[in-house]
Amino acid sequence: MMKPTPMQRVTLHVLVEEAPATALALAECGVFDPERLPEQALPDFPAERYGSLVKSAQARLDKILSQYDTVITLPAVALRLIPEEELIRLNDWLSALWSQQSEWLEALRRLADEERTVDQVMMTIIGLLDLEIDLKRFHQPQRFLDLRVGTLPAGNVQRLREALGLAGYTLSPFLESDGTVHLIVAGPVSAETNIDDVLHAAGWQPLHIPPELSGYPDKIRLDLLTRRHAIYDEKKALREKIAQSLRDHRSRLCEAVQTLTMATPYAELREALRSRGELAVLTGWVPKPEVPKLESRLRARLSTPLVLTARNPLLGEIPPSFMQHHRLLRPFVTLVKNYGVPRYGEFDPTLFFAFTYVAMFGIMYGDVGHGAVIAAAGLFFRHRLRGFGPFVTAAGMASLAFGFLYGSVFGFEGWLRPLWIAPLSDPNRMLMVALYWGIAFILLTTLLTVYNRINEKRILEALCDGKGLAGLLFYLGLLYGGWRWFSEGRFGAVEASGIGLPLGIVLAYRWRENPVPFGERLLVVTIESFETIMAYLSGTFSFLRVAAFSLNHVALAVAVLALAKMMDTAGHWTTVVFGNVFSLVLEGGIVTIQVLRLEYYEGFSRFFQGDGREFRPLILYADREVEG
Repeated sequence: MMKPTPMQRVTLHVLVEEAPATALALAECGVFDPERLPEQALPDFPAERYGSLVKSAQARLDKILSQYDTVITLPAVALRLIPEEELIRLNDWLSALWSQQSEWLEALRRLADEERTVDQVMMTIIGLLDLEIDLKRFHQPQRFLDLRVGTLPAGNVQRLREALGLAGYTLSPFLESDGTVHLIVAGPVSAETNIDDVLHAAGWQPLHIPPELSGYPDKIRLDLLTRRHAIYDEKKALREKIAQSLRDHRSRLCEAVQTLTMATPYAELREALRSRGELAVLTGWVPKPEVPKLESRLRARLSTPLVLTARNPLLGEIPPSFMQHHRLLRPFVTLVKNYGVPRYGEFDPTLFFAFTYVAMFGIMYGDVGHGAVIAAAGLFFRHRLRGFGPFVTAAGMASLAFGFLYGSVFGFEGWLRPLWIAPLSDPNRMLMVALYWGIAFILLTTLLTVYNRINEKRILEALCDGKGLAGLLFYLGLLYGGWRWFSEGRFGAVEASGIGLPLGIVLAYRWRENPVPFGERLLVVTIESFETIMAYLSGTFSFLRVAAFSLNHVALAVAVLALAKMMDTAGHWTTVVFGNVFSLVLEGGIVTIQVLRLEYYEGFSRFFQGDGREFRPLILYADREVEG
């Protein structure tokens, strides 16, 4: 059982003038997680103004650096203290630089808006190019002529021409495309109100001509093209100005990043560092093995004496959880944190999660070919998977390993002799394997619950609760009684006692923990006990899906191969390839989600509270990269 790293609460007393050097030394060590002092502590915040300056400068610097499109790795530099006056100068320079760049960016935005407007007008004018008429006539009111332009389904043109002819209107088509006709409708103003219903019934769609379009369409189009080219040139010139400005200031921007990197540790203490007069106090959490090293580093860095005290957590204090794992386990750590962070002293489920997840994925999706593809994808696309490469590779390797046990290669069962069992040849055995796996999983998670409760000094709950030792004994009694009934057809006093006694303990504990009126207490205890029984039963049977998906994979492969045999050679292999791609994408995704569901709902929900606080020490971002 992996024990959590013990934490100690460290309190530092230093001179105010040494506070910046203290913050830099703490960040250099990377083991100190600061914590705010209570409100009644010392009244002053010596790092408040400093922190505001760093925050402001960092915001401006990030905006400026967002214009870069390449990466620069900053060289290592000697650590130094950054005085407040230097931050003020840096802030002023960044403010002036960003002011200039923001003007250029705003001009680019305006040009982009104008470009979109030009494109929209261009799309309108394209449909009117064959219309040889000054468009301003559609905007000006006519005394005698009702003039309209729009579209109509091609099949309705002749019928509409005949109907409008009775009112003295004429139709003049000028463009036809995809069964739609563009046309002008003209007639006397006196009959205008009588044709609206006729046009609507024929499927008439009026074309909106923006008021700014005045003149003949071909001339307007040329003007729009000229303006679009001008916009392109203006945008290109502005982008070049921005790029040249960044090139000119590249060296100083890199210095700004380094300056803020060394200033950030002290700025991050703006709410945690308190002072009165010349004395400053800082408190936080440090892993116990690191306390002597931290004290030694601080005494070497500071020129004046300091007082460091360290103690174990007091009752009621909740230290942060120090989660330290190998880099290959980082994707599993991420998925654990997605559920929650283990509280201090709680069992860290990362290793348990990694092993059981990979094993269940292999059992449910065992195939040598598909596993090899998944593992290769995890290796090949490891940079694009944002840290999840080891997760994908591990799942693929598990699938490949169980593929050998099942004798399955891209769904073909005859290419390899199974080292263990072909799932579809003995489905009952696969279901029993899944059932045993589920039983072992639930027993282990219940033991973890007991371990966590004992660590939290909740001894009675660890022993008597439905998720504690009594619940574990009830589950074992239920399993034993079920086995005797189904294997030997017997269920006697021993079996009944194995179930009844632990259940009685659970009921008594629930009764004691619910100090409410008798009727309400009886109802609550009955419901909670029923939930405990059903949680064990439903959780056990839920693991049957482990076998169901292994059988489903084989059945799907059989269906694809049966379909492929009905086709010629080209169709056969096309069906096989697309069937395997379908299995990889759809079935692989479903199995990934289903395994995660089992881990979260049948595992973590039993023993893992996940309401802790992660250990976040002050650190130096010395390896920071800048786009530029």
